[in-house]
Amino acid sequence: MNGLTRFDTNSLAQLNRALVGFDRIFDDIESRYANSAANSNYPPYNIEKIAENLYDIVVAVAGFEKSEITVEVDQDQLVIKGEKLTDKPAPEYLHRGLAFRDFERRFTLAEHMEVVKAEIKNGLLVVQIERKVPETLLPRKIEVIEIKD
Repeated sequence: MNGLTRFDTNSLAQLNRALVGFDRIFDDIESRYANSAANSNYPPYNIEKIAENLYDIVVAVAGFEKSEITVEVDQDQLVIKGEKLTDKPAPEYLHRGLAFRDFERRFTLAEHMEVVKAEIKNGLLVVQIERKVPETLLPRKIEVIEIKD
C-alpha cells in the first residue's frame, strides 16, 4: 500500500547537491504557486498575439494616472505596478464597485523577448513585446555540394 515517507534534512541536502543548476527552476515554481493565492485577478489583463513575433499585454488601469504606473524589466520579469498617489481624503461611498487599489503584476518573459513600448489609452495599459532572436540562433540552410571522383 501507499506509505508515508519522511525525508530528513540530510537527505534533502544530498538531493539539493544532486540537482545543481535546477534549484532556480524549483524556486521559480514554488514562488509562483506560493504567490498565486495572494495574487488576485486585479487588475484584469489580456495577452494578445498581434503577429508572429509581436505580442501585447493589455492591463485595465482605469482610474490610474500615467505617473502612477511603472513598467520595469528586471532580468526575465516584466513588472507592472500601480500606486495611487493621492493626498485627498477618501470619499464616503454609498456603493463602491470600482477598485483603485495598488497592484503589482509580474510576467515572466521567455528568451529573446524584448519590451518595445508601453502606452496608456482609454484606461488600458498596452505593453508591446517582441521576440527578437539573434540571427546566429536562427536556423540556416547549409548548401550541400557534390564531390565527383
